[in-house]
Amino acid sequence: VQLQASGGGLVQPGGSLRLSCKASRFALNNYAIGWFRQAPGKEREGVSSISSSDGSTWYANSVKGRFTISRNNAKNTVDLQMNSLKPEDTAVYYCAIGLPGTTVLILTTQVGSWGQGTQVTVSS
Repeated sequence: VQLQASGGGLVQPGGSLRLSCKASRFALNNYAIGWFRQAPGKEREGVSSISSSDGSTWYANSVKGRFTISRNNAKNTVDLQMNSLKPEDTAVYYCAIGLPGTTVLILTTQVGSWGQGTQVTVSS
């Protein structure tokens, strides 16, 4: 299983970034996909996820109303649009595939495979 995350960078507070998680050799729409982040000195935490069954989504309270997760089946990606970014959003962001049977991917213990991280830095 290979996942590749991209789209990170340096942005000012209030700015936007769009992260993309792309898979090679398999279709992402068959799996629950999640975005997680890990800030320095903190545990990795769930940010958002999208189910494989009905496309339902989940967001951490800290990002609700600012982040939007979506699938692009034509490109075989799951994207995370991040708006109104805050300094506290600074972290390495990882995409992940849920274990078989996972519908809502929230916890790291539900992850079957991780992609490599992409750094997001929100700073003036």
